[in-house]
Amino acid sequence: MKRLFILVSAALALSPALLPAAEPAVPAHHVVVVVFDGMRPDFVSSANTPNLWKLAGEGTVFAHHHSVYLSSTEVNGTAIATGAYPGHSSVIANTDFRPEIDPQKPVDIQDPKVVAKGDKLSGGHYLNAPTLAEILHARGYGTAIAGSKDVAILHDRAPRENTPGVSPVVYAGETLPAAVADSLVQTLGAFPSVPKNTPKAQQDAWTARALVGTLWKNGIPPYSLLWLAEPDYTQHAEGPGSDQAITAIKNSDIQLGLVLAEIEKRGLSDTTDILVVSDHGFSTIGRKVDVATQLSIAGFASKRAALGGLKTGEVLVIGEGGSSLFYIGGHDANTRQRLVSYLQQQDWTGVIFSHEADKGTFPLAEAHIDSTQAPDLVVSYRWSQDKSANGTPGLHTSDLAESSPKKGNHASLSPFDMHNTLIAAGPDFRRGIVDTLPSANTDLTPTILWILGLKDEAAQLDGRVLGEALSGESPPLRSYDLKRITARRENADTTWTQYLQISEVNGVRYLDEGNGAVAGK
Repeated sequence: MKRLFILVSAALALSPALLPAAEPAVPAHHVVVVVFDGMRPDFVSSANTPNLWKLAGEGTVFAHHHSVYLSSTEVNGTAIATGAYPGHSSVIANTDFRPEIDPQKPVDIQDPKVVAKGDKLSGGHYLNAPTLAEILHARGYGTAIAGSKDVAILHDRAPRENTPGVSPVVYAGETLPAAVADSLVQTLGAFPSVPKNTPKAQQDAWTARALVGTLWKNGIPPYSLLWLAEPDYTQHAEGPGSDQAITAIKNSDIQLGLVLAEIEKRGLSDTTDILVVSDHGFSTIGRKVDVATQLSIAGFASKRAALGGLKTGEVLVIGEGGSSLFYIGGHDANTRQRLVSYLQQQDWTGVIFSHEADKGTFPLAEAHIDSTQAPDLVVSYRWSQDKSANGTPGLHTSDLAESSPKKGNHASLSPFDMHNTLIAAGPDFRRGIVDTLPSANTDLTPTILWILGLKDEAAQLDGRVLGEALSGESPPLRSYDLKRITARRENADTTWTQYLQISEVNGVRYLDEGNGAVAGK
């Protein structure tokens, strides 16, 4: 274990941020989080994102920021909202098998109807961890949540009095409470309707105006969130680094500029912290594999839905893009062991996580995906640092019906999926520095709670307070570690090896990357 003096000298010595700093003259009264869905950090530039670039120069750039695994929207939307690992929040994938909600097929975790049914069945515990908004509401703080996608509802989903001023939520044009919708339509018109898998710039612009206009009409609350759908949608359709994706990034930066201008117009820049984050990175699809079909060819009873129930030995395959979940009927041990052996001989397999101690795999807990309803196996697919046709590094194998080579995807353990964007500025953040310590989406909620004075609550979460980036009092840095773990299995004709690279600060673990390989004997 590297101790603090090693951490400071090796990891952070080049950052003036580590020098002692005075308390901020004026503490922040407002924290605003803006999410650029799917924004890779290597596309932040003065040309692509002038507003974000300027903000970076005025605050802190988190150079080693991470998604949690699976590196997908609902998983990381929940991580941002709760500060909890996926295994603790219960959200480990965008699409999952929740037979109590739908025994016939996997469900979309962010679907408002699924969320409502899950809360009804669980007595309000669809998520197994409280959200930042819920914690703040319980202590009398107001919030404002606005998102172009349904994922925004995961941040604040509780029914509330039908009064426009009660901590409003906007999600894909719908609202909580319902009364907010009328004022939005009167001011902005209806939420723009655009075809699936087409740019969502119009919807992002509408949602940003909804936040700064209607939701902030009577003042900016202590906490606000704006979730922009781009550049995610365009990168899925056209690939990261494409001309269309760059345009989408520029459009999201325009919405950030709208938020910053509104804060400045109200004279609140000196008392407002801004955090711009992405939920995950992005890769280009180098290869598509229909895993369910391949399993069927190999003799498994594989399926994409559980019509009639999942019978013993049947394998339900849920494609998430760069990863898949495998639910085995009856948790049949023989089927699981056969499936592990099969996966360890495929050139598209990256890292295998198992509910049991199967040789050559990692336990689900190693990736914090050991929820109470976890699948039997989770597999991250093979990736490489090769470049796409437009020169963007990062290719991976994808298992998803809508995917195809040269388009974009994520959810794997590729560093291009796992490393995402975080830039923060305001009175509570150090100015003009690069934080080279690892951080993750789970760290946002504890950091925001700390900033708003709820320090005891901040200490109870899985994530850590990003104290090294704060300008005032902060928790001490105690330890830093970097390690690589491997799993290996000798088969009859091949050898399977997989690895995970893990960073750790103050006992909080971050997955940097993971991959695997099969070699003939």
